[in-house]
Amino acid sequence: MAERAIRTTVVGSYPAPAWLVANPSRQALRDATAVVFHIQELAGIDLVADGELYRFDLNHPETNGMIDYFIRPMDGVRTRITRDDLRRFREEAGLAYRAEPAGVVEGEIGAGALNLPRDYAQARALTRSPMKFTLTGPHMLAKVLLDTHYGDRAALAHAIAAVLAAQVAEIDADVVQIDEANLPGSPEEGPWAADAINVVLDAVRGEKAVHLCFGNYGGQTIQKGTWAALIAFMNRLNVDHLVLEFAHRGYGELPYFRDVDPRIGIGLGVVDIKSTVIETPDTIARRIEEAERILGPGRVPYVHPDCGFWMLPRSVADGKIRALVQGRDRYLGR
Repeated sequence: MAERAIRTTVVGSYPAPAWLVANPSRQALRDATAVVFHIQELAGIDLVADGELYRFDLNHPETNGMIDYFIRPMDGVRTRITRDDLRRFREEAGLAYRAEPAGVVEGEIGAGALNLPRDYAQARALTRSPMKFTLTGPHMLAKVLLDTHYGDRAALAHAIAAVLAAQVAEIDADVVQIDEANLPGSPEEGPWAADAINVVLDAVRGEKAVHLCFGNYGGQTIQKGTWAALIAFMNRLNVDHLVLEFAHRGYGELPYFRDVDPRIGIGLGVVDIKSTVIETPDTIARRIEEAERILGPGRVPYVHPDCGFWMLPRSVADGKIRALVQGRDRYLGR
C-alpha cells in the first residue's frame, strides 16, 4: 500500500442501489459492487471497501446484514424463534434495540455454510486498489444470540471467534476490520471481549483494524457511554489501528486518547453519517487539525466516516466520500 501521511478510507457499508434491490441477481450484485469500488476510486479513497451489498437482507434491513448474514449459516444455531425464546432473550440480553435474537445456540458453534474467503475473493476481483475487508466481531455476535448451550457469554464469543479466525486466515486483504458496535455500551465486558477479538486479530495476515462506535441502528445512536471507559479495552487489543466515531459525538473526548498505546493508530471519524448534510472540505480539514493538535503528529493514520453509509441516500454518501478526500488533501496542503 502506498504510504501517505494520513490515508482516507470508508468504514464498510454503502447504500443498496434501488435497481439492485428491485432486481437482485448474481450479476446485478457484481455490477453494483464494481460501482461502489469505482465511486471510491474516482473520489481518491486510498483504502476502498466493497460496500457489503452481498450481506443485505430485506427481512432485516435495520442492521444491513451486519448480524444475520454471519449467524444464519453457522452450525449450532437455530434461527426459528419461538415465543419462549423471545421471552428469555428479552429477560437476559439487555438489547432493547433488538426485538428478538438472531438465533438460539443449541450446540457447538461451527462455520456451517459461512464462507468469508469466497466473499472476499469475489470482491477482490473487481478492484486493483488497496482493499479493506470487514466482518462483525465475536462480542457483538455473541450479544445478539440466545445461548442455551455454552452457559457463558464469554465462552460463546470465543467459539464464534474461532470460526471467524479460521476464515480470515485465508483472506489476504490489505486491511481486515472487525466491527464492534455493542461493546462501547458495555465497557465492563471489555476484558473478555478483547480476548475473543484478539483470537480473530491474531489470524489476520495484513493490517489489523477494529471499528468501534455507539451504534448506527436505523441512523440512531443506541449505546450510551464514553470513550474514556474504553481506553483499557483498546490497549488490550492486538490491533494496528482503531476506526472510531467522532464527528457525530464531537471531539471533546480526544484528550483521553493520549493514553492509548502508541503502537495503536487512532482512526478519526470526520464525516457524520447520521446527518444528510455534506461536510465541507474546510470542516473536515479543521477536524483533522484539531485531532493532530491534541494527539500529536503521526497518531492519526486514517480519516474516515463515523460508520457505514448504508442508511443514507446514495447522492449524500457519494458527496461525503468526495468531501472526505478533499478535506484530507486540504489539510495536507495538496
